[in-house]
Amino acid sequence: MFKAMTLASPRGFPTMSAFPRSLSSIAVSVGGLALFLIFASCLLLSYPIGSTVRGYFYGDDSAKMALWDNETINDTRLVDNVDLVNKNLPANPSSKVPINSSGQLIDSGTNGLVNEPANVPLSSSNMTQEEEISSYVSSNITDNVEIASPLSMDLKNNSDVTDTGSNPISPASSSLPEDVGTGLVDSGCDLYHGSWFYDSSGPSYTNNTCPVLTQMQNCQGNGRPDKEYENWRWKPSQCDLPKFDAKKFLELMRGKTLAFIGDSVARNQMESMLCLLWQVEVPTNRGNRKMQRWHFKSTSVMIVRIWSSWLVHQTTEPLDFAPEGVVKLHLDVPDNVFMEYIPKFDVVVLSSGHWFAKQSVYVLKNEIVGGQLWWPDKSRPKKINNIEAFGISVETSLAALVTHPNYTGLTIVRSFSPDHYEGGAWNTGGSCTGKVRPASAGEVVENGFTNIMHEKQVAGFDRAIKKATNKSKLRLMDITEAFGYRHDGHPGPYRSPDPNKITQRGPDGKPPPQDCLHWCMPGPVDTWNEFVLEIIRREFTGKESFPS
Repeated sequence: MFKAMTLASPRGFPTMSAFPRSLSSIAVSVGGLALFLIFASCLLLSYPIGSTVRGYFYGDDSAKMALWDNETINDTRLVDNVDLVNKNLPANPSSKVPINSSGQLIDSGTNGLVNEPANVPLSSSNMTQEEEISSYVSSNITDNVEIASPLSMDLKNNSDVTDTGSNPISPASSSLPEDVGTGLVDSGCDLYHGSWFYDSSGPSYTNNTCPVLTQMQNCQGNGRPDKEYENWRWKPSQCDLPKFDAKKFLELMRGKTLAFIGDSVARNQMESMLCLLWQVEVPTNRGNRKMQRWHFKSTSVMIVRIWSSWLVHQTTEPLDFAPEGVVKLHLDVPDNVFMEYIPKFDVVVLSSGHWFAKQSVYVLKNEIVGGQLWWPDKSRPKKINNIEAFGISVETSLAALVTHPNYTGLTIVRSFSPDHYEGGAWNTGGSCTGKVRPASAGEVVENGFTNIMHEKQVAGFDRAIKKATNKSKLRLMDITEAFGYRHDGHPGPYRSPDPNKITQRGPDGKPPPQDCLHWCMPGPVDTWNEFVLEIIRREFTGKESFPS
């Protein structure tokens, strides 16, 4: 030991002179190590080392979120399952890594939909996944609203349309009011009237080339035997809708941020966008407590998602005769969870509607005016129902955007996404099992709830446009009618990798648990992002689509 110290002594100094200096160095080192250990111990008490290290290497603040299966979410406004995506992503986008999320988008176990950021452990659900889906039958639609029964019927003016192999399948005419035209892309070509055609070239990605694909949307990975649903593409009647071009999107959005804001269907669309872009560049995860954020370095494009289930302010505090714990929706106040970030966004895609089948209390000007699946005093009349509440919420959230003094971006409102429960609702035996291709005109099952929710959404959109005061743009991406034909595009029973899952009807005719609301990936949902790209291209370049 002493010899080593001698060799380490500076040349020209007595050998023993290094000894005191070494003792000093050792003392300093030991003291520094002690301080480091004390600091590290405190840090470990605050955050698990695994998630902390992961957050460091992948730029993700969500390590601090404590969103593991056995821990509790304490922020009721939190993004649903922010920690759902595996951050340990491969550098090669073609690597076969279909992520099996530990969260599984499980319901809180109380109010009927999954993804609710409630004060419960993610693993404590005693509900099954089908309870994610709202019931859209008349039992969930409040009084004084006439809703058509969801009976199978031919769509008008389409009796001569046939579906033979790869022939186009044409939707019926739109019911969009004429006075909403100012909100549509002014291009001379309506993107939302056309037909579905079979494209043998297949999708832009597969379930094995997109590491962020949520398990319940991974229909092929979950054992779905057919793949034809992946190949159908949308063709507007008067122009072309190009296949999604990831490089073109990133170039058009250079230096800009696109935010998906809304419910779990918004998450579905955001993941589709990431899967499409992942094929040309692997992004960096910069997500934090309040939002998911993916950064594409080559063009400085940011893709963001913020959870906002109703798009308006919600609270569980007691109000008048509504007790604590029941969600109160202030229909005339936008949700500040996303509004505080709005000036930072260049493009916003909004999604909402399905949560209005959930239990909630409706509040206007701090007065309780209605409720859904909650109304303790039957003698007290409700002033509004859940459908009217949805229309008000659309106007409130959109008006807040078009009047925001610091927002100049493009807002794309994705219209109400149709579900395809036939023969019942999600919890009463409804099914989309066995649908392997788009519906032909005579096969489309009319959904009264979808129709009236779309009507209320369009009306709220129209009212918001008339309130515009800033330089932002508001566009309606009206997918509802065209996607009414895509009953084949839902996970159905293939929403779980469970090898023992039930996929066929039982002896009693009861269907297996179904997800007939969200969309398989790849699948029809990718078309939504083709629409988004085309809207952005038109707005940013001023060019119309090429005629067909």
